[in-house]
Amino acid sequence: MKKVLMTLVTAVAAFLMVGVAAVKPAQASKPHYIIATDATYAPFDFQDKNNQYVGIDQDILATIAKREGFTYELKPMSFNAATQAVASSQADGVIAGMSITDARKQVFDFSTPYYRSGIGWATAKNSKIKSLSDLKGKTVALKTGTAGAQYAESIQSKYGFKITYFSDSDTSYRDVINGNTVATFGDLPVLQYAVKNGTELKVQNPKDPFNAGDYGFAVKKGSNAALLAAFDKGFAAIKKDGTYDKIVNKYLDAKASTFTGSAADNNSVTGILRSNSSAFWHGLKETLYLTIVGIILATLWGLLLGVMGVSKSKFLRGLSTTIIYIFRGMPMMVLAFFIYIGLPSVVGTKIPAFTAGVLTLILNEGAYTGAFVRGGFNSVDNGQMEAARSLGLSHGKAMRKVIIPQGLKLMIPSFINQFIITLKDTSILSAIGILELTQTGTLIVTRNSQGFRVWAIIAMIYLIVITLLTWLSNWVEKRTQA
Repeated sequence: MKKVLMTLVTAVAAFLMVGVAAVKPAQASKPHYIIATDATYAPFDFQDKNNQYVGIDQDILATIAKREGFTYELKPMSFNAATQAVASSQADGVIAGMSITDARKQVFDFSTPYYRSGIGWATAKNSKIKSLSDLKGKTVALKTGTAGAQYAESIQSKYGFKITYFSDSDTSYRDVINGNTVATFGDLPVLQYAVKNGTELKVQNPKDPFNAGDYGFAVKKGSNAALLAAFDKGFAAIKKDGTYDKIVNKYLDAKASTFTGSAADNNSVTGILRSNSSAFWHGLKETLYLTIVGIILATLWGLLLGVMGVSKSKFLRGLSTTIIYIFRGMPMMVLAFFIYIGLPSVVGTKIPAFTAGVLTLILNEGAYTGAFVRGGFNSVDNGQMEAARSLGLSHGKAMRKVIIPQGLKLMIPSFINQFIITLKDTSILSAIGILELTQTGTLIVTRNSQGFRVWAIIAMIYLIVITLLTWLSNWVEKRTQA
């Protein structure tokens, strides 16, 4: 029994050591930073038809970095996650069409304002709603954490509407178009760009934005002063020599197809597959990699918990029960945010998104695995243990030679089911910026507004992979029980 426990502990600990090693900063001749962004916020931050991150924000950042002699790694994620990543020191800065407000100044230090914007609101094209007063008793869709959401919240009681929240702009637009909600609020240039690119909305105040304000590049308050100074210095230079105006005009004046692709690329399933094949393939590879690593390590961790759960030691049984109870009862997204955003502020070091994602899978999926492993061992007839002990085997040897082999055979259907669940659960990790298959779909939809076709393709890819995994698992089950 001790050998089994030590083997399992060593395997799980090995991954943790690799994760810790991965967070050590690499030595480089130039300053290097991690910059968080929301890549679903065209024309400021989005992915073009070549799967490159572009937009007003991205071009400004790239130009300044080149001129000021620093490098950076871009981390696309939801807006809320991006700001929290900076606040928890997981990222060094954030550029995501972020409005400068007094509340945010309590948490972040902002650069020189780089864009003047305001809030707009939009309805479906054929909507009868023409004024804010018409929203009374109805529901509006908001992107969580944005200036548009804050403005809508500030006037909610005055105009008597209800609110529902989404994590990205395109989903809130789709909700309005589909009639589930009647309007959405957001930064006016973002709404106008979406309409220009084929989103079937009507902007109600195209020339009269609410709450005009400024966008800024942000770092955690009191941190990364050198990065902030470099951004301000570089921005002053590109503003003076006209580069800034060229960047803004490049996106605001461009034809829709310049960044999104031709109609042939976006108006059919085959066109979307052809023009985005590399993006789908990259997302699928990341999903499979997460799944394979997660399955192996979560299985090892679950076996450890299961063995502990049938140990002679009351302490080990109690520890196993407690761990399973905690991580099986915790929502996976909450656990992912806790590890990626909450934990670094306590331990004082960055945790890579992939490491945080795998740790989330290990703890969550491992808890479920541990529960059915423990149940599988307990389901072996008690007479088996009694017979083994009567033959002179110790408790540990009886477990290894008799109980565990029989229990594992009983658990194979449960393992197959857990493998499939792990594959599907990797989609949740898109919330912390891992570019797996679901996040890939979100970025493509942001660019081409073809939600139905893109999500149909994503669903079909998942279904094919799950079918193949099920066939493989069933083959393994037959081989082990033959």
